Amino acid sequence: LGPDTSYLFERRLRERVRELGLSDFTQYYHHLLYHPAARAELEAAVEALVTNETYFFREEYQLRAFSTEILPALYARLAAEGRRHLTIWSAGCSTGEEAYTIAILVAESGLFHGWDVRVFGNDISRRVLATARRAVYGPSSFRAMPAAHARHFERVPGGLEVVPHIRAMCHFGHFNLLDRDKSALIGRANVVFCRNVLIYFDDAARRQVIDTFYERLAPGGYLLLGHSESLLNTTTAFELVHLATDMVYRRPFGTEGVR
Repeated sequence: LGPDTSYLFERRLRERVRELGLSDFTQYYHHLLYHPAARAELEAAVEALVTNETYFFREEYQLRAFSTEILPALYARLAAEGRRHLTIWSAGCSTGEEAYTIAILVAESGLFHGWDVRVFGNDISRRVLATARRAVYGPSSFRAMPAAHARHFERVPGGLEVVPHIRAMCHFGHFNLLDRDKSALIGRANVVFCRNVLIYFDDAARRQVIDTFYERLAPGGYLLLGHSESLLNTTTAFELVHLATDMVYRRPFGTEGVR
């Protein structure tokens, strides 16, 4: 975090300092380093700092490009190669609406029936992952969802629950995007969604995460960022692909093992 965001850091962690009976942030820093309960407190600090704004069918124009152009292109290529596996990574998935949105669009495409389809979501917050696994959502999560997709939800106490066949496509795991070893658990992905996450990272961390995405994407795989994000001044490894309603990045074909 740079000086321009230090106020946010202080405001969100001040309560943690107070609850621990510490006098200032220097003491809190040493607590995080040396106290026997440091690991638990670090997770509490993470929960205080992270921003978890998401909802179903966010950035509809990009999802339309995913449905109408990216999925058919992937189907044609993978089917021609005799592969019936599709892996999509929702990086920084928060409470899971994005992962379930992706799974709904894959199911509605009708292209991948009988395939091994896996949508993997990760987040650094255990709290939001618990919500994602529960898969029950209130009205605010549906504020941008077209009514046509309502059939993928069932009313239960507490809200609307994602139906079982969509839930079965989605898997959630706890890890930091900067942990390259943990990200290897995903295997090779055909698409990575990482929307409105990198805006919170400094330049060095952003480059490290983009390098991880490059490694995890199969050649010809797509990287979809948020509308205010780009790879400008970060990397030249990806190629920019112009679609009808969006511009996305793609790991070039023929780059297996090449950086």
